[in-house]
Amino acid sequence: MENILIIYKSKYGAAREYAQLLGKALDTAPVSVDQAKSQMVTSADTIILCGGIYASSIAGLSFLKKNAALLSGKKTAVFAVGASPYDQKTLEELKKRHLSGALEGIPLFYGRGAWNEEIMTVKDKFLCSMLMKVVSKKPAEQCEPWELALKEAMGKKCSWVDEKYLEPLYKYIHKDTR
Repeated sequence: MENILIIYKSKYGAAREYAQLLGKALDTAPVSVDQAKSQMVTSADTIILCGGIYASSIAGLSFLKKNAALLSGKKTAVFAVGASPYDQKTLEELKKRHLSGALEGIPLFYGRGAWNEEIMTVKDKFLCSMLMKVVSKKPAEQCEPWELALKEAMGKKCSWVDEKYLEPLYKYIHKDTR
C-alpha cells in the first residue's frame, strides 16, 4: 500500500482546507509543516506540500528544501494556494523562482483559496491596502489577473476553495477518487 504524506503550511486556512480535502480523498491525515518530521518523508512514497502563496513565496517550501535529499525516487508535488484566479504565466514564474535547484522537476499545481481581511494580520492588511491604492488607479484592461482579483475581493469575505482544483493533482498521483 502506498504511503502518502500530505504536509501543509497555511496562514489563513485555505491551504489547510485543501490538505484536508486531499487527506479525505487519499485516506491519510494531513500534517502541518510545523509538526512534520524528516522520518515521515523517509517512510513516504508520495509527498504533497500544500502551501499558501504570500508575497510571491510558497509557504512550507523550506521543509522540502531542508529534506530535498530524502525526496529522491519519491513522487513529490507542490499545491500552491492563492487568492488570484489561475494564471499559467504566474504559475510558471512561481515554479521558476521556487522549484529550482534541489527541487527542480517537482510539479506545481494551483488552487484558488480565500480572502478575509477580518482575520489578516495588521501587516498583511496594510500591505494589501497599499497595493490596492496602486491597483485601483489602473484601468481593468491594464491589470494583471492578481490585480483584478484584488479589486474584486477588497472589502469582502470570499472563498474559492473547490475540489475541482485538485483534479490535476489527483491525476498526477494516480489516485483519482472519482
